[in-house]
Amino acid sequence: MAKIDEEALAEAYNRALALEKAGDIDAAVKAYEEVLAIDPDDHGGASVRIAALGRGEAPPKAPDAYVETLFDQHADAFEDILVEQLGYTVPMMVRQRLQALELGPFKRLLDLGCGTGLTGGALRDMVDDMTGIDISEKMVEIAHEKDLYETLYVAELEDFLEDNDDEAFDLVTATDVLPYLGALEPLFFGAAENMTAGGIFVFSSETRPADVMADRPFMVGPHQRFVHAETYVRERLAATGFELVEITDINVRMQDGEPSPGHLVVAKKKGN
Repeated sequence: MAKIDEEALAEAYNRALALEKAGDIDAAVKAYEEVLAIDPDDHGGASVRIAALGRGEAPPKAPDAYVETLFDQHADAFEDILVEQLGYTVPMMVRQRLQALELGPFKRLLDLGCGTGLTGGALRDMVDDMTGIDISEKMVEIAHEKDLYETLYVAELEDFLEDNDDEAFDLVTATDVLPYLGALEPLFFGAAENMTAGGIFVFSSETRPADVMADRPFMVGPHQRFVHAETYVRERLAATGFELVEITDINVRMQDGEPSPGHLVVAKKKGN
């Protein structure tokens, strides 16, 4: 791995941010392209920012290095930012929907993108055995301190789902994961491959009005988070072996004082 010129990287990234803030999109995109040339692994998420500015195709997902860096940097303040400042309550919504649908109790949970354990904490009394996985080592360390999960892994989600040979899970959750993914089939197919027949898959996604989506299956929104069309979510679930149980309109979180519209999805893996 080539050594990154940190000084040049910081200069290019800060220049790109300043140009973006000033509204000079062409110059900002050029500066972000310079960032990518210096740091091809894209720890700063330049490729996602270019897509958010409406230039080029949206990448299939946020770069692993970017997601890992982002959450490692914010791990200590993560819950305060997400819950207290952004009003994030999706884990409790998951619990409420499972109870309302009379689903559970469950034997084995796989909590994808477990973070600091917010979803694990919300579901702990509904599950016998819980496994959490996150790309951020610092987030997993905080989850470990809570003593919620029987097993914790630090890994990229799609790689883990492809390589995992543990006993199948009857509940898989992915809260606040889809905003870092564009193409959903790898995640959905991987989840299905690790689940029991009839197992429940619950996840949240963000979306935008149809006129903004403009027939795109997904795009990067203004806050560098992927948003997905409801039709795309439904199609990919059906294509990967799931039956939709329900899809609920929710406010995922607040962003700059405005709600982030999205969906809470409950699906069942097909089979006897």
